Amino acid sequence: MKRSVRTVSWSAGLGSLLVAVVIVSAGLGSVWIEPQIVAKAILNAIVIPAGVEIERAAVPLVGGSIPFPDPTYASVFSFDIATTDQVIVETLRLPRIALAATVGFALAAAGTVMQGFFRNPLADPSIIGVSSGAAAGAVAAIAFPALIPFGGLHFAAFVGALGTAFLVYAIATDGGRTPVATLLLAGIAVQAFLGAAISYMLVYSGDDLREATVWMMGHLQNSSWGDVGFALPVTLVGVLILGGFTREMNVLLLGEEDAQHLGVNVERTKLLLLALASIVTAAGVAVAGVIGFVGLVVPHIMRLLVGPDHRILLPTSTLAGGSFLVATDTIARLDSVSLPLGIEFGMPVVPVGIVTAALGAPFFLFLLTRREVHSV
Repeated sequence: MKRSVRTVSWSAGLGSLLVAVVIVSAGLGSVWIEPQIVAKAILNAIVIPAGVEIERAAVPLVGGSIPFPDPTYASVFSFDIATTDQVIVETLRLPRIALAATVGFALAAAGTVMQGFFRNPLADPSIIGVSSGAAAGAVAAIAFPALIPFGGLHFAAFVGALGTAFLVYAIATDGGRTPVATLLLAGIAVQAFLGAAISYMLVYSGDDLREATVWMMGHLQNSSWGDVGFALPVTLVGVLILGGFTREMNVLLLGEEDAQHLGVNVERTKLLLLALASIVTAAGVAVAGVIGFVGLVVPHIMRLLVGPDHRILLPTSTLAGGSFLVATDTIARLDSVSLPLGIEFGMPVVPVGIVTAALGAPFFLFLLTRREVHSV
């Protein structure tokens, strides 16, 4: 009972934090929108009946033209706000924020599973080559588009990620058993090979070099609701299924032999956990590129706060990962910011992977110097 109360309390608190971060992020930009207006715009986007036809025309706005709804669009609003604010939030900012939250969910949840699986706080979703496989698939789609007859970059990245994960698992499996140490070494070897393949493709990608490089840094530019529609269902279903294996994850922390004695089918559970974590990671990496440190730092911080019990750790890490990536992507995208009282400032736009690394690496080093990086 006590654990259930803690889980609900932490999840409610982190869920509220995520909502607050989303509202603040959606209000920040070249046009400042007050939090209460953002909240109304989000609610409007949710409650407007599906299928409502909206007539749009190109109307100038700061920074160019955007699709602007006909004034009659306001008649379907449940909350009366300016149509400009509605369009800025719903069309320009909210898709990117929703995708950032989704990718944060995916990477943090997968990182939690990997750290528990390998019983190592330095493990993350890329440890068995999932991110490298996605990068190889994406760079191949960019450098040699004729080789990807359908599906495009997202499809190539998703297939590359999953293909790499199952290749590593097949290499490490011998006689029906998959030793964790062998799995780790196989992942390192495959990552090294894929790194060479990626470098080769980058050398010969010509004018596409910049696009491939930016993708590998991790970015959320040009995010769309279509991207969210691809990644969110896979992520939510994957995390929910992983939630059904939290007891097995806890038992595996005792060691494989003890877990076997306690009734856990160790090899079957390991395969399912790796498959689910790889699928969730692949969904996130396919739409956002390689974003580091989310799956490493977030689960570790939450483990320090809530403990190693995966029944609490998995949902809290997932929610915290969403908030973390929304916040860091807000920093990454703000080339100009307008605030109340006439305050304005600008920053260079960078891929979000640079921001997560710039914030995550020093913080992790801080934990190391304080000797707060513990074994799982």
